[in-house]
Amino acid sequence: MVRPLDPPERMLLGPGPSDVSPAVLQAMARPTIGHLDPAFLQLMDELRGMLRQLFGTRNELTLPMSGTGSAGMEACLVNLVEPGDRVVVGVSGVFGGRMAEVARRAGAEVEEVQTPWGRAIDPDDLRVGGHAKLLCVVHAETSTGVLQDLAPLRAVADELGALLVVDAVTSLGGLPVELDAHGVDAAYSGTQKCLSCPPGLAPLSFSVRAQEVLKARRSPVQSWYLDLSLIGKYWGAERAYHHTAPINPIYGLHEALRQVLDEGLEARFERHRRNARALRAGLEAMGLELPVPAAERLDPLTLVSIPDGVDDGRVRRALLDEWGLEIGGGLGAFKGKAWRIGLMGASSTRRHVTTCLAALADVLGRGGHPLAGDPLAAASAQY
Repeated sequence: MVRPLDPPERMLLGPGPSDVSPAVLQAMARPTIGHLDPAFLQLMDELRGMLRQLFGTRNELTLPMSGTGSAGMEACLVNLVEPGDRVVVGVSGVFGGRMAEVARRAGAEVEEVQTPWGRAIDPDDLRVGGHAKLLCVVHAETSTGVLQDLAPLRAVADELGALLVVDAVTSLGGLPVELDAHGVDAAYSGTQKCLSCPPGLAPLSFSVRAQEVLKARRSPVQSWYLDLSLIGKYWGAERAYHHTAPINPIYGLHEALRQVLDEGLEARFERHRRNARALRAGLEAMGLELPVPAAERLDPLTLVSIPDGVDDGRVRRALLDEWGLEIGGGLGAFKGKAWRIGLMGASSTRRHVTTCLAALADVLGRGGHPLAGDPLAAASAQY
Protein backbone atom coordinates (compact mmCIF):
# COMPACT_ATOMS: atom_id res chain seq x y z
CA MET A 1 0.00 0.00 0.00
CA VAL A 2 1.33 3.43 -0.95
CA ARG A 3 1.47 5.77 2.03
CA PRO A 4 0.11 9.34 1.88
CA LEU A 5 2.58 12.06 0.98
CA ASP A 6 4.48 13.58 3.88
CA PRO A 7 7.07 15.99 2.45
CA PRO A 8 9.56 17.53 4.90
CA GLU A 9 9.29 21.16 5.94
CA ARG A 10 12.14 23.24 4.54
CA MET A 11 13.33 26.81 4.72
CA LEU A 12 13.61 27.59 1.02
CA LEU A 13 16.51 29.95 0.38
CA GLY A 14 17.54 28.79 -3.07
CA PRO A 15 16.78 30.36 -6.46
CA GLY A 16 13.18 29.12 -6.29
CA PRO A 17 10.73 27.97 -5.22
CA SER A 18 10.44 30.28 -2.23
CA ASP A 19 8.45 29.66 0.94
CA VAL A 20 4.68 29.71 0.42
CA SER A 21 2.37 31.23 3.03
CA PRO A 22 -0.30 29.04 4.64
CA ALA A 23 -3.00 31.34 3.21
CA VAL A 24 -1.85 30.61 -0.35
CA LEU A 25 -1.82 26.87 0.30
CA GLN A 26 -5.25 27.11 1.89
CA ALA A 27 -6.56 29.01 -1.13
CA MET A 28 -5.39 26.20 -3.41
CA ALA A 29 -7.38 23.70 -1.33
CA ARG A 30 -10.69 25.46 -1.92
CA PRO A 31 -13.41 23.72 -3.96
CA THR A 32 -12.66 23.30 -7.64
CA ILE A 33 -15.24 24.90 -9.94
CA GLY A 34 -15.55 25.07 -13.70
CA HIS A 35 -13.25 27.26 -15.75
CA LEU A 36 -16.30 29.08 -17.19
CA ASP A 37 -18.18 29.37 -13.88
CA PRO A 38 -19.25 33.02 -13.32
CA ALA A 39 -17.44 33.04 -9.97
CA PHE A 40 -14.22 31.92 -11.65
CA LEU A 41 -14.56 34.47 -14.45
CA GLN A 42 -14.81 37.22 -11.82
CA LEU A 43 -11.69 35.90 -10.12
CA MET A 44 -9.86 35.94 -13.48
CA ASP A 45 -10.66 39.62 -13.95
CA GLU A 46 -9.48 40.47 -10.44
CA LEU A 47 -6.26 38.53 -11.00
CA ARG A 48 -5.50 40.35 -14.26
CA GLY A 49 -6.02 43.69 -12.55
CA MET A 50 -3.59 42.77 -9.78
CA LEU A 51 -1.00 41.57 -12.29
CA ARG A 52 -1.19 44.92 -14.10
CA GLN A 53 -0.37 46.70 -10.85
CA LEU A 54 2.66 44.48 -10.25
CA PHE A 55 3.91 44.80 -13.82
CA GLY A 56 3.34 48.57 -13.77
CA THR A 57 1.25 48.51 -16.93
CA ARG A 58 -2.12 49.17 -18.48
CA ASN A 59 -1.67 46.39 -21.02
CA GLU A 60 -4.97 44.68 -21.73
CA LEU A 61 -3.20 41.44 -22.66
CA THR A 62 -1.89 40.63 -19.19
CA LEU A 63 -2.58 37.16 -17.85
CA PRO A 64 -1.05 34.05 -16.24
CA MET A 65 0.02 31.38 -18.73
CA SER A 66 -0.59 27.77 -17.77
CA GLY A 67 2.99 26.62 -17.24
CA THR A 68 6.16 27.65 -15.43
CA GLY A 69 8.25 30.73 -16.18
CA SER A 70 9.87 28.87 -19.08
CA ALA A 71 6.42 28.57 -20.66
CA GLY A 72 6.12 32.34 -20.34
CA MET A 73 9.45 32.71 -22.13
CA GLU A 74 8.34 30.42 -24.94
CA ALA A 75 4.98 32.17 -25.21
CA CYS A 76 6.59 35.59 -25.65
CA LEU A 77 9.02 34.41 -28.28
CA VAL A 78 6.91 32.03 -30.36
CA ASN A 79 4.10 34.60 -30.59
CA LEU A 80 6.41 37.39 -31.77
CA VAL A 81 9.02 35.52 -33.86
CA GLU A 82 8.53 34.29 -37.39
CA PRO A 83 11.10 32.35 -39.42
CA GLY A 84 13.88 34.61 -40.66
CA ASP A 85 13.31 37.39 -38.11
CA ARG A 86 16.46 38.87 -36.59
CA VAL A 87 16.51 38.77 -32.79
CA VAL A 88 19.17 40.35 -30.55
CA VAL A 89 19.57 38.69 -27.15
CA GLY A 90 21.68 39.93 -24.27
CA VAL A 91 23.34 36.89 -22.69
CA SER A 92 24.91 37.25 -19.24
CA GLY A 93 23.86 33.89 -17.82
CA VAL A 94 21.81 30.74 -18.29
CA PHE A 95 18.47 32.40 -18.92
CA GLY A 96 19.69 34.83 -21.56
CA GLY A 97 21.14 31.82 -23.33
CA ARG A 98 17.83 30.04 -23.00
CA MET A 99 15.99 32.97 -24.60
CA ALA A 100 18.40 32.79 -27.53
CA GLU A 101 17.81 29.05 -27.92
CA VAL A 102 14.02 29.41 -27.87
CA ALA A 103 14.21 32.18 -30.50
CA ARG A 104 16.42 29.98 -32.70
CA ARG A 105 13.94 27.11 -32.44
CA ALA A 106 11.21 29.52 -33.53
CA GLY A 107 13.22 30.17 -36.71
CA ALA A 108 14.90 33.46 -35.79
CA GLU A 109 18.34 34.57 -36.86
CA VAL A 110 19.75 35.20 -33.39
CA GLU A 111 22.59 37.55 -32.50
CA GLU A 112 23.84 36.92 -28.98
CA VAL A 113 25.51 39.81 -27.17
CA GLN A 114 27.70 38.14 -24.57
CA THR A 115 29.00 39.69 -21.36
CA PRO A 116 31.04 38.05 -18.58
CA TRP A 117 28.90 36.10 -16.12
CA GLY A 118 28.36 38.13 -12.97
CA ARG A 119 28.11 41.43 -14.82
CA ALA A 120 25.25 43.42 -16.34
CA ILE A 121 25.23 44.07 -20.08
CA ASP A 122 26.42 47.46 -21.34
CA PRO A 123 23.46 48.89 -23.31
CA ASP A 124 25.87 50.18 -25.96
CA ASP A 125 26.89 46.59 -26.71
CA LEU A 126 23.31 45.84 -27.73
CA ARG A 127 23.53 48.36 -30.57
CA VAL A 128 24.57 45.70 -33.08
CA GLY A 129 23.84 45.41 -36.78
CA GLY A 130 20.78 46.77 -38.49
CA HIS A 131 17.07 46.21 -37.96
CA ALA A 132 15.91 43.57 -35.47
CA LYS A 133 12.45 42.24 -34.71
CA LEU A 134 13.13 41.81 -30.98
CA LEU A 135 15.64 42.98 -28.39
CA CYS A 136 15.59 40.49 -25.50
CA VAL A 137 17.15 40.93 -22.05
CA VAL A 138 16.93 39.34 -18.62
CA HIS A 139 15.97 41.86 -15.94
CA ALA A 140 17.05 39.64 -13.03
CA GLU A 141 19.45 36.88 -14.09
CA THR A 142 18.73 33.99 -11.71
CA SER A 143 21.94 32.15 -12.56
CA THR A 144 24.23 35.04 -11.56
CA GLY A 145 22.31 37.35 -9.20
CA VAL A 146 22.75 40.29 -11.61
CA LEU A 147 20.23 43.11 -12.08
CA GLN A 148 19.97 44.64 -15.55
CA ASP A 149 18.93 48.30 -15.64
CA LEU A 150 15.94 48.58 -17.99
CA ALA A 151 15.89 52.38 -18.22
CA PRO A 152 18.26 52.80 -21.22
CA LEU A 153 16.95 49.88 -23.26
CA ARG A 154 13.91 51.45 -24.93
CA ALA A 155 16.18 53.86 -26.77
CA VAL A 156 18.37 50.97 -27.93
CA ALA A 157 15.32 49.00 -29.10
CA ASP A 158 14.09 52.04 -31.02
CA GLU A 159 17.42 52.29 -32.84
CA LEU A 160 17.03 48.67 -33.88
CA GLY A 161 13.36 49.10 -34.73
CA ALA A 162 12.69 46.30 -32.26
CA LEU A 163 10.17 45.26 -29.66
CA LEU A 164 11.70 45.10 -26.17
CA VAL A 165 11.20 41.72 -24.47
CA VAL A 166 12.10 41.25 -20.80
CA ASP A 167 12.52 38.21 -18.54
CA ALA A 168 11.15 39.30 -15.14
CA VAL A 169 11.00 35.84 -13.55
CA THR A 170 13.06 36.73 -10.47
CA SER A 171 12.14 40.41 -10.25
CA LEU A 172 8.32 40.57 -10.35
CA GLY A 173 7.06 41.22 -6.82
CA GLY A 174 10.53 41.82 -5.38
CA LEU A 175 11.81 44.72 -7.47
CA PRO A 176 10.13 47.50 -9.45
CA VAL A 177 9.46 46.28 -13.00
CA GLU A 178 7.45 49.21 -14.48
CA LEU A 179 6.79 47.97 -18.01
CA ASP A 180 5.05 51.12 -19.24
CA ALA A 181 7.62 53.50 -17.80
CA HIS A 182 10.46 51.59 -19.47
CA GLY A 183 8.66 50.99 -22.76
CA VAL A 184 8.76 47.20 -22.45
CA ASP A 185 6.65 45.45 -25.09
CA ALA A 186 6.53 41.91 -23.71
CA ALA A 187 7.48 40.49 -20.34
CA TYR A 188 7.04 37.23 -18.50
CA SER A 189 7.60 35.96 -14.98
CA GLY A 190 6.99 32.95 -12.75
CA THR A 191 4.96 32.41 -9.62
CA GLN A 192 7.55 30.57 -7.52
CA LYS A 193 10.01 33.40 -6.90
CA CYS A 194 9.07 36.74 -5.31
CA LEU A 195 5.34 36.03 -5.59
CA SER A 196 5.77 33.07 -3.20
CA CYS A 197 3.25 30.89 -4.97
CA PRO A 198 3.93 27.28 -6.02
CA PRO A 199 5.39 26.91 -9.52
CA GLY A 200 3.08 26.28 -12.44
CA LEU A 201 1.90 29.66 -13.76
CA ALA A 202 3.72 32.32 -15.78
CA PRO A 203 2.42 35.90 -15.57
CA LEU A 204 2.84 37.59 -18.94
CA SER A 205 2.07 40.99 -20.46
CA PHE A 206 2.00 42.29 -24.06
CA SER A 207 1.91 45.95 -25.06
CA VAL A 208 -0.35 47.30 -27.80
CA ARG A 209 2.68 47.27 -30.13
CA ALA A 210 3.34 43.61 -29.38
CA GLN A 211 -0.31 42.75 -29.95
CA GLU A 212 -0.20 44.49 -33.33
CA VAL A 213 2.83 42.42 -34.31
CA LEU A 214 0.98 39.29 -33.24
CA LYS A 215 -2.06 40.22 -35.32
CA ALA A 216 0.09 40.98 -38.37
CA ARG A 217 1.85 37.59 -38.45
CA ARG A 218 2.31 36.02 -41.87
CA SER A 219 2.32 32.51 -40.42
CA PRO A 220 0.48 30.80 -37.57
CA VAL A 221 2.11 30.75 -34.13
CA GLN A 222 4.16 27.53 -34.08
CA SER A 223 2.65 26.43 -30.76
CA TRP A 224 -1.12 26.03 -30.65
CA TYR A 225 -1.07 25.74 -26.85
CA LEU A 226 0.88 28.98 -26.36
CA ASP A 227 -0.91 30.99 -29.07
CA LEU A 228 -1.91 34.23 -27.34
CA SER A 229 -4.34 35.15 -30.11
CA LEU A 230 -6.36 32.14 -28.88
CA ILE A 231 -5.62 32.28 -25.13
CA GLY A 232 -6.37 36.02 -25.07
CA LYS A 233 -9.92 35.28 -26.19
CA TYR A 234 -10.49 33.13 -23.12
CA TRP A 235 -9.01 35.64 -20.68
CA GLY A 236 -10.68 38.56 -22.49
CA ALA A 237 -14.28 39.51 -23.13
CA GLU A 238 -15.09 36.57 -25.43
CA ARG A 239 -14.42 33.85 -22.82
CA ALA A 240 -13.83 31.47 -25.74
CA TYR A 241 -12.68 28.02 -24.62
CA HIS A 242 -9.03 27.25 -25.31
CA HIS A 243 -7.87 24.82 -22.63
CA THR A 244 -9.07 23.97 -19.13
CA ALA A 245 -7.45 26.53 -16.87
CA PRO A 246 -5.60 25.21 -13.79
CA ILE A 247 -8.32 26.33 -11.39
CA ASN A 248 -6.73 25.70 -8.01
CA PRO A 249 -3.26 27.07 -8.87
CA ILE A 250 -5.03 30.22 -10.05
CA TYR A 251 -6.75 30.40 -6.65
CA GLY A 252 -3.28 30.33 -5.11
CA LEU A 253 -1.94 33.05 -7.38
CA HIS A 254 -4.97 35.24 -6.67
CA GLU A 255 -4.23 35.01 -2.93
CA ALA A 256 -0.49 35.55 -3.43
CA LEU A 257 -1.10 38.70 -5.47
CA ARG A 258 -3.63 39.92 -2.93
CA GLN A 259 -0.98 39.56 -0.21
CA VAL A 260 1.60 41.45 -2.31
CA LEU A 261 -0.71 44.41 -2.83
CA ASP A 262 -1.93 44.33 0.76
CA GLU A 263 1.68 44.72 1.91
CA GLY A 264 2.20 47.54 -0.60
CA LEU A 265 4.73 47.46 -3.42
CA GLU A 266 7.14 50.04 -1.99
CA ALA A 267 7.09 48.37 1.43
CA ARG A 268 7.69 45.01 -0.21
CA PHE A 269 10.60 46.28 -2.30
CA GLU A 270 12.15 47.90 0.78
CA ARG A 271 11.78 44.63 2.73
CA HIS A 272 13.73 42.82 0.01
CA ARG A 273 16.40 45.56 -0.01
CA ARG A 274 16.80 45.57 3.78
CA ASN A 275 17.13 41.81 4.12
CA ALA A 276 19.53 41.58 1.18
CA ARG A 277 21.79 44.20 2.80
CA ALA A 278 21.81 42.25 6.06
CA LEU A 279 22.56 38.96 4.34
CA ARG A 280 25.46 40.43 2.37
CA ALA A 281 26.91 42.08 5.46
CA GLY A 282 26.82 38.76 7.28
CA LEU A 283 28.38 36.85 4.40
CA GLU A 284 31.19 39.38 4.06
CA ALA A 285 31.77 39.27 7.82
CA MET A 286 32.48 35.56 7.41
CA GLY A 287 35.09 36.39 4.81
CA LEU A 288 32.99 35.17 1.87
CA GLU A 289 33.26 36.97 -1.45
CA LEU A 290 30.33 38.37 -3.44
CA PRO A 291 31.48 38.38 -7.09
CA VAL A 292 28.76 40.67 -8.47
CA PRO A 293 29.58 44.42 -8.19
CA ALA A 294 27.44 46.13 -5.56
CA ALA A 295 25.61 48.35 -8.06
CA GLU A 296 24.53 45.34 -10.15
CA ARG A 297 23.34 42.97 -7.41
CA LEU A 298 19.85 41.55 -7.16
CA ASP A 299 18.08 41.99 -3.84
CA PRO A 300 16.04 38.78 -4.21
CA LEU A 301 19.08 36.60 -4.97
CA THR A 302 22.73 36.81 -3.89
CA LEU A 303 25.67 35.05 -5.53
CA VAL A 304 28.38 33.89 -3.08
CA SER A 305 31.79 32.50 -4.10
CA ILE A 306 32.62 29.11 -2.59
CA PRO A 307 35.93 29.35 -0.70
CA ASP A 308 38.88 27.29 -1.93
CA GLY A 309 38.91 23.82 -0.47
CA VAL A 310 35.20 23.84 0.47
CA ASP A 311 33.09 21.00 -0.93
CA ASP A 312 29.98 22.55 -2.51
CA GLY A 313 27.81 19.44 -2.31
CA ARG A 314 28.81 18.60 1.26
CA VAL A 315 27.92 22.06 2.53
CA ARG A 316 24.54 22.19 0.80
CA ARG A 317 23.66 18.68 1.93
CA ALA A 318 24.60 19.49 5.54
CA LEU A 319 22.45 22.64 5.43
CA LEU A 320 19.53 20.56 4.17
CA ASP A 321 19.94 17.56 6.46
CA GLU A 322 20.95 19.35 9.66
CA TRP A 323 19.20 22.70 9.35
CA GLY A 324 16.32 21.95 6.98
CA LEU A 325 17.56 24.83 4.83
CA GLU A 326 18.01 24.88 1.07
CA ILE A 327 20.37 27.13 -0.88
CA GLY A 328 21.17 26.79 -4.57
CA GLY A 329 24.31 25.66 -6.33
CA GLY A 330 25.90 27.50 -9.22
CA LEU A 331 24.91 27.08 -12.85
CA GLY A 332 26.99 27.30 -16.01
CA ALA A 333 30.20 29.26 -15.44
CA PHE A 334 29.50 29.27 -11.67
CA LYS A 335 28.82 25.53 -11.31
CA GLY A 336 30.81 24.30 -8.32
CA LYS A 337 32.18 27.81 -7.79
CA ALA A 338 29.30 29.71 -6.17
CA TRP A 339 26.13 29.40 -4.14
CA ARG A 340 22.90 31.21 -4.89
CA ILE A 341 20.97 32.38 -1.82
CA GLY A 342 17.43 33.57 -2.45
CA LEU A 343 15.50 35.98 -0.24
CA MET A 344 12.31 36.06 -2.24
CA GLY A 345 8.78 36.88 -1.19
CA ALA A 346 7.85 35.05 2.00
CA SER A 347 11.48 33.88 2.29
CA SER A 348 12.73 37.44 2.64
CA THR A 349 12.58 37.92 6.41
CA ARG A 350 15.02 38.69 9.19
CA ARG A 351 14.49 35.18 10.57
CA HIS A 352 15.49 33.66 7.24
CA VAL A 353 18.60 35.86 7.07
CA THR A 354 19.82 35.04 10.57
CA THR A 355 19.04 31.33 10.25
CA CYS A 356 20.91 31.12 6.95
CA LEU A 357 23.96 32.92 8.33
CA ALA A 358 24.02 30.83 11.51
CA ALA A 359 23.65 27.60 9.56
CA LEU A 360 26.33 28.49 7.03
CA ALA A 361 28.74 29.61 9.76
CA ASP A 362 28.13 26.35 11.64
CA VAL A 363 28.69 24.09 8.63
CA LEU A 364 31.72 25.98 7.35
CA GLY A 365 33.26 26.24 10.82
CA ARG A 366 32.92 22.51 11.48
CA GLY A 367 34.41 21.88 8.05
CA GLY A 368 37.57 23.71 9.01
CA HIS A 369 36.91 26.99 7.18
CA PRO A 370 37.89 29.87 9.49
CA LEU A 371 35.41 32.72 9.84
CA ALA A 372 36.71 36.27 9.62
CA GLY A 373 34.08 37.81 11.89
CA ASP A 374 30.64 37.55 13.48
CA PRO A 375 28.00 37.27 10.71
CA LEU A 376 25.01 37.73 13.00
CA ALA A 377 26.35 40.92 14.50
CA ALA A 378 27.12 42.30 11.04
CA ALA A 379 23.64 41.44 9.81
CA SER A 380 21.98 42.87 12.92
CA ALA A 381 23.76 46.19 12.40
CA GLN A 382 21.91 46.55 9.08
CA TYR A 383 18.57 46.51 10.85
